[in-house]
Amino acid sequence: MEELVIRDADVVDGSGGHSYRADVVVDGGRIVSIVKEAADAGCQRPKARRELDAEGLVLAPGFIDMHAHSDLALLRDPDHSAKAAQGVTLEVLGQDGLSYAPVDDRTLGEVRRAIAGWNGSGDDVDVDWRSVGEYLDRLDRGIAVNAAYLIPQGTVRALAVGWEDREATPDELDRMRQLVAEGMEQGAVGMSSGLTYTPGMYAPDAELTELCRVVASYDGYYCPHHRSYGAGALEAYAEMVALTREAGCPLHLAHATMNFGVNKGRAPELLALLDEALDAGADITLDTYPYTPGCTTLVALLPSWASEGGPQEILRRLADDGTAERIRHHLEVIGSDGCHGVPVEWETIEISGVGDPALGEYVGRTVLQAARARGEEPWAVARELLLKDRLAPTILQHVGHEENVREIMRHRVHTGGSDGILQGAKPHPRAYGTFPRYLGHYVRELGVLSLEECVAHLTSRPAARLRLPDRGLVREGYKADLVLFDPRTVDAGSTFAEPRALPTGIPYVLVDGRFVIEDGRRTDVLAGRAVRRSPR
Repeated sequence: MEELVIRDADVVDGSGGHSYRADVVVDGGRIVSIVKEAADAGCQRPKARRELDAEGLVLAPGFIDMHAHSDLALLRDPDHSAKAAQGVTLEVLGQDGLSYAPVDDRTLGEVRRAIAGWNGSGDDVDVDWRSVGEYLDRLDRGIAVNAAYLIPQGTVRALAVGWEDREATPDELDRMRQLVAEGMEQGAVGMSSGLTYTPGMYAPDAELTELCRVVASYDGYYCPHHRSYGAGALEAYAEMVALTREAGCPLHLAHATMNFGVNKGRAPELLALLDEALDAGADITLDTYPYTPGCTTLVALLPSWASEGGPQEILRRLADDGTAERIRHHLEVIGSDGCHGVPVEWETIEISGVGDPALGEYVGRTVLQAARARGEEPWAVARELLLKDRLAPTILQHVGHEENVREIMRHRVHTGGSDGILQGAKPHPRAYGTFPRYLGHYVRELGVLSLEECVAHLTSRPAARLRLPDRGLVREGYKADLVLFDPRTVDAGSTFAEPRALPTGIPYVLVDGRFVIEDGRRTDVLAGRAVRRSPR
């Protein structure tokens, strides 16, 4: 007898088609049968050792978070309710060009410092890997949800070239090609870049094109955080479209927003650019989060020249009064490339987390508010915080536009990604609320998407981009990564005031046919594993 039958569920199967009522039978980690309209038709109903009454609940494929920063959190916190409670059954890690494989002893320490704001210092995680394959093997020991990995181009560049702003030599470019090929062979699904973060931002297009050729040869995709989301946003999007066309590589645009005042109401221009490329045969997808503020690290706002050489060089420059004044001028007057070419507006920069608890007074206040409270200039406060906290502060950046958010999420190649940073005392609520917010706020309350459309955006579309042949749909033979939610009550519990509150209306989540959320509570099941690139 099979393990589980989910009885009388309203199945929204991820295809975008109409829902239907069915009994769904799960055994051995897979969906083994789907009996539609069983009760109404009077046919013999399937039996199993356990029956779950799903009356009034929607059964959907588990949600796929196409942009996650849980690289260490999955290992540090086995509970991982931040994602499991949302119905997320697969996260894509290695984002924005910086993560923890491939590394050597030198670059591991450098990367830890560079992205401490995303993942913490990492001192509380035994980093017993160096290669991509070894990292995936570590995930295979058991994690809360499944995880796929993108080779981080910035980390690769740090390993082969360093943190300097210069072109790679032919030998260094060959080394980077080799590292990308090895990572793809070991199971990565593609490559990411952070082209406003060092050292990835120092790579010219020709270098990126060569690496994308390698990715394409393994049937992977390129996921860039491109060179500007502000003053040069449209040009930056066009650059990535042209680059991947030249390389013959599929493109997935990370957190595809149109932010800052210069881009208010300009989402249709972005979508027209993408539609033209798609109609010409380009393979393009994108992800977004359903919120207007962004989230990054405070140090990321600095001009690229101030970040050359890595974290220690940044701290040295910040400590020098003359150099710090140059940094301020670029930030406040010129508009640094780290701040997307837009002069910084300190009233929009809210401190969301610090590494040193002694600096907790800054959290929840904008830099301008903190400066006024201290009777100082905003840059003086930001500089002091960066120095005292060793570059660890994270920020919310209140620069988005609701009309752009809605317009982009309707697009035919849109998928969902939380871009969730789990560090800090006051993280962005998207880390805990992205997927239920789509279902509650944008489907039920606003009707921006139908329920069937939205579920497809969060399931089958990302599974297709990841080339996963047995995930993303409720189908016989598919993996039993499933979520059951109440469409009348599902919603994000997290808010900007209470960012770690868990969602409502998601009582059951299964990974590999095992309950990781049961009756609304996290179980002790660690059914997640690394999801490796499928061979051609």
